[in-house]
Amino acid sequence: MEKLYDVVIVGTGAAGLYCALNLPSRIRTLVISKEKADESDSFLAQGGICMLCGEDDYEPYFTDTIRAGHFENDQKAVDLMIRSSNSIIRDLIARGVEFSRNSQGGLNFTREGAHSRPRILFHEDVTGREITSTLLDQARRQSHITIMENTAMIDLIAKDNICGGIVIMDENDRIHTISADYVVLACGGLGGLYKNSTNFPHITGDALAIALKHHITLEHLDYIQIHPTTLYSTKPGRRFLISESVRGEGALLYDKHGQRFTNELQPRDLLSQAIWKQMEIDGTDFVLEDMRPLGQQTILEHFPNIYHHCLEEGYDVLKEPIPVVPAQHYFMGGIKTDLSGRTSMKRLYACGETSCSGVHGKNRLASNSLLESLVFAQRAADDILFGSSQNPCPADLPDISAYPDRQTLFSQFRQDVQKAIQKAEQHAG
Repeated sequence: MEKLYDVVIVGTGAAGLYCALNLPSRIRTLVISKEKADESDSFLAQGGICMLCGEDDYEPYFTDTIRAGHFENDQKAVDLMIRSSNSIIRDLIARGVEFSRNSQGGLNFTREGAHSRPRILFHEDVTGREITSTLLDQARRQSHITIMENTAMIDLIAKDNICGGIVIMDENDRIHTISADYVVLACGGLGGLYKNSTNFPHITGDALAIALKHHITLEHLDYIQIHPTTLYSTKPGRRFLISESVRGEGALLYDKHGQRFTNELQPRDLLSQAIWKQMEIDGTDFVLEDMRPLGQQTILEHFPNIYHHCLEEGYDVLKEPIPVVPAQHYFMGGIKTDLSGRTSMKRLYACGETSCSGVHGKNRLASNSLLESLVFAQRAADDILFGSSQNPCPADLPDISAYPDRQTLFSQFRQDVQKAIQKAEQHAG
């Protein structure tokens, strides 16, 4: 099967869906998802999405972002993201996304680690689900957008460093080629490579492996973010995040003796290091996080998802602290992009966690991920629209019989990405 689309987008998270929705109805768009469309890490984002709160917040927001990123951020990208935040939020609200509001109808803002002031919009503790489900519902109602679930990208169609489509494997392990004028990679990070991660296990950095094969420029593969607080469990599988907003609202961390041992609002990397150090001192597998200082009303209204999940695991956060431990959470590196989402391969774009726009530097500031995804997804769509060409890519279709079986293929992908990360870590010293 070969289908021709104007644009193919790989990934049904916030970045992929927003890119699709920012393309006009005359652009035939295919969006594919490796698993179900609602099984992207965007759906799991709890804390919120940042917004510039007035011009007097620009310098503090900018400084918070680059300080958290150890001043390794692309400052032009940071500036662009911050100045685009209000228009993005207005568009989300116009699309039906609901954020928490106060009794006068104004937007509520919360604060998280390494933020100098409250600037984070939220919807209870399921902000990612609220945003992404709204975008997915809208995308499904657009006649020019086709969503194909349980479909994995296994290769790019390319010639002379020009992208002309993708090769896919469907849920029945059949392989097809899909031609397109433009391809957008928005397929998430690589948490599935780790034993303990907050990511879905099928998010394994496939796009990075394919980029390596085609010599597409990657950047900062060693920039892996660990989230300080996930619910401790001996069960296998994805780790449940205890949102940074919980600490932003006043939750405290304690060692095994019931003593505070660190500043709960440090950047994520520094706090994770402090927790690991305390676990080593105490000889424990976790530290304790106490949500009771927030009060019952705040817990039940702002963090109902966390409250109910902890109850299911046997912890009542209204009455007792919970065991927490750091786990892999986010990938700041990825496929290198410019300010319009362009990669080093012509007609190939990347956005969201798959890309490395430079916004986050070495360590992402809390609640910048959704905003960055949306800002650069929109810019990629704009660049495709205004730079669209009627000339098809002269790519040769690959021999689909040459690809190995699913298990062999994805095992090789994992090995290739893991080796590349190890090489980057060794190079970094």
